[in-house]
Amino acid sequence: MEIYMNIMSLTAVELGKRIKAKEISVEEAVTAALDAIEKKEKLVNSFVTVDREGALKRAKEVQKQIDDGTLTGPLAGVPVAIKDNMCTEGLLTTCSSKILYNFIPTYTAEAVKKLEEAGAVIIGKTNMDEFAMGSTTETSAYGETKNPWNTAHVPGGSSGGSCAAVAAEECSFALGSDTGGSIRQPAAFCGVTGLKPTYGRVSRYGLVAFASSLDQIGPIAKNAKDCAWILNAIAGYDPHDGTASKRDVEDYTAKLGKEIKGLKIAIPKEFYGEGIDAEIRDSVMQAARVYESMGAQLVECSMPSLKYAVAAYYLIASAEASSNLSRYDGIKYGHRSEIGDTFQELICNSRSEGFGEEVKRRILLGNYALSSGYYDAYYRKALALKQRISAEYAHIFETCDVILTPTTPSVAYGVHENISDPVKMYQADICTVTVNIASLPAISTPCGYNAAGMPIGMSIVGKQFDEATILQVADAFEQQFTPVAPKL
Repeated sequence: MEIYMNIMSLTAVELGKRIKAKEISVEEAVTAALDAIEKKEKLVNSFVTVDREGALKRAKEVQKQIDDGTLTGPLAGVPVAIKDNMCTEGLLTTCSSKILYNFIPTYTAEAVKKLEEAGAVIIGKTNMDEFAMGSTTETSAYGETKNPWNTAHVPGGSSGGSCAAVAAEECSFALGSDTGGSIRQPAAFCGVTGLKPTYGRVSRYGLVAFASSLDQIGPIAKNAKDCAWILNAIAGYDPHDGTASKRDVEDYTAKLGKEIKGLKIAIPKEFYGEGIDAEIRDSVMQAARVYESMGAQLVECSMPSLKYAVAAYYLIASAEASSNLSRYDGIKYGHRSEIGDTFQELICNSRSEGFGEEVKRRILLGNYALSSGYYDAYYRKALALKQRISAEYAHIFETCDVILTPTTPSVAYGVHENISDPVKMYQADICTVTVNIASLPAISTPCGYNAAGMPIGMSIVGKQFDEATILQVADAFEQQFTPVAPKL
């Protein structure tokens, strides 16, 4: 067992190198992940589905391809977990919802397919807030995920299962999706690194839609270097996704290790004001001073529209969700009610029974915002705010290279502490939603721990399609910072 634990303490790239050098076999790596899951799942509940048989079978196939020289990339043989809102052919995909309890896709999401082509081995599907709607992974129909740092606390969400699995060393890396912070916030809560790429950089084909203008798939790993290599594998144009960018994929590892002297880092004062925990503010500002010692220049700036961002985000996201989720009616697949004398009653009952409370709340909010008489009062204003927020970011980037902010206003809070207060939950997304609204890339990486030992995350936001720079900046800090792993 000890050798397995040692294997899982490696970063994804380190493990890939060991496999390539034949120091560790693919089967050993996959078995290590599966054994870690078996040991820790009762405490964490990161997974909805664990594909032990499929993973071990795939491990043998990948090993043969490595041995014959077909697979040579850095992720070949490395075990990965996939958020349960990405389609996987032949493997249950539930979105952590009762309404999709038996849904087995007939195809694989493009981003997942690219990982398989790179030789990564899928070990299972991770728990999440139902249909990615939540910030705690407590709205899952398959039970709440716990934070590996303290199982009395939430892991964040909606990619809480993916982030908790990486933090608990149940997998080497994971894929998550980010609609308003759903990669970055749980990454901060769980003390791992999570990257939300530019909208359109990674194909959304096969990602079960929440809010189609905001959703983006991205990597979750132990550090920025891993995220860079993973992005290399999953980025690129996909004709199946009408929103995918045709822009060439660059080498996102190219800037890693290069000095940041002369780089201008923006510090928007609104992100450090009222509502941000003092320990988080101090930790992120300490990181800013580390960058300053490396030769970077700190530039104070302002983003006045931040105070409206949460309202704008939830109107836009809920409006799109109400449309996207109208396809679930229990007729062709998923949960179907046993009660209903008419077609309309059957659909109504299937949805009422299949959707959880938070999903219902957002569907109702979206329908209300789009309804006659309220469209102009709410939804149109939200779209106008989207343009204003994008313009404020563009103004900052006229003189600065990246933006540094806290990822979250607080560290991970207690299980069930905020779930009964939706408004409070929504307000906690204040540090992350603007990035999705403006279609920008951002990465969250650990920058410290509070007095109770819980992780603190900081976010580095970049210009559209400038993932290479934010990865460079995150990596530069990580070289000066020694993270620790939770002790489960």
